[in-house]
Amino acid sequence: VILNLNYNNEIITKLVLYILSFHMTYSTALKERTNLDLHNQLIKKAEDLIPTLKERSEAANADRRIPKETIEDMKEAGFFKILQPKQYGGFELDPHTFSEVQLRVAQGCMSTAWVLGVVGIHPFQLALYDDKAQQEVWGEDDNTLVSSSYAPMGQVRPVEGGFKFSGHWQWSSGSEHCEWALLGGLIFPPEGGAPEYRTFLIPKTDYEIKDTWYSMGLKATGSQDIYVNDVFVPEYRTHKQSDGFNLTNPGYEVNKNDLFKIPWGQLFVRAVSTPAIGATKKMLELFIEGANNKSSSDPSKLAGDTHTQSIVAEASAKLDAIETVMFRNYDVMVDQAGNQGGIPMIDRVKFRYDASLVIEKCLEVVDTLFSNAGGGAVFAGSEIQKIFLDVHTSRAHVANNPVSFSRNYGAMQLGVENTDYFV
Repeated sequence: VILNLNYNNEIITKLVLYILSFHMTYSTALKERTNLDLHNQLIKKAEDLIPTLKERSEAANADRRIPKETIEDMKEAGFFKILQPKQYGGFELDPHTFSEVQLRVAQGCMSTAWVLGVVGIHPFQLALYDDKAQQEVWGEDDNTLVSSSYAPMGQVRPVEGGFKFSGHWQWSSGSEHCEWALLGGLIFPPEGGAPEYRTFLIPKTDYEIKDTWYSMGLKATGSQDIYVNDVFVPEYRTHKQSDGFNLTNPGYEVNKNDLFKIPWGQLFVRAVSTPAIGATKKMLELFIEGANNKSSSDPSKLAGDTHTQSIVAEASAKLDAIETVMFRNYDVMVDQAGNQGGIPMIDRVKFRYDASLVIEKCLEVVDTLFSNAGGGAVFAGSEIQKIFLDVHTSRAHVANNPVSFSRNYGAMQLGVENTDYFV
């Protein structure tokens, strides 16, 4: 209609541009509003689940695995789909939502939050794979779950169309609830030189799970061993570390959301550190509750003790700082992921170091609270003791050891090239 009117071309152009601009602004606002509503719904579901998780926690620890009912509850709530591509039934929300849900789940049971983190982060990596692999996993059931063990323990032999693959991996958390596994392996070039790291996607029919998980903490994670014996893995069911690092992932052909341009390494490392934040917040809550119900003789109970007051203030401030850094880093990554050139390398290295410090900083709080929680904390069944053991166990994960990451970040600031390709 506009084009048929005998108006000045400049006026028509301005009018069309205005309409297009209004439409784009409205569409963006609507999308943001929809995402915010979904974010709030997921947080509410996580908060509602806390009492149930706490109730199931003791039995889960005794059984050394998360109950099937809990996995089903989290599936029904949509927690595993937060980072999953929309084309396969996911929400494609940003990592803020995933970590906030994980924080709340950890306040009911840190083992459950750990499994949610490790299993729930895998849809993001799978979105980086060739679409053939995504179809194999989600084509018939978009609720299919994937476990992992990324240590490069696989023995790899190139064959036509793919690889022959064998090995033994540990720490595959939640593996008994999953139908696929992501397993690390190295491909050694025949002419010599540095090997290439890849993650190999394997169906459950091609591996064996052995019940080996007897631990001092995170008892319910079911972090079992996985054995693979000379199975064929097609090329398209492998993910190159170099693609994750250089942001040249084949999955970009079908998954266009800038969310997937956040470097994969940045998200996985948060999946195994964030549970400690939520659990430590719960420990502080228990400590405060205990202080309000204890007294040395009576007076104002321990809540009136100045040392106790300082402990609570310092713990609160440290936890606030840990969360603030995490969400600040997410803001930068989400904002810059779609920009030309992506997130600057110095930021990627810094964010990797920040993530590795989470457990160290949580342990400062956990150890202080445990040391001042009184004699009741040492007896079996103590909730404070359970969190103490869980957070200490999480420190054993290689991603939570800050030594090499501190060196890399410091070296980069001094002009040395980055040496970490999982950032």
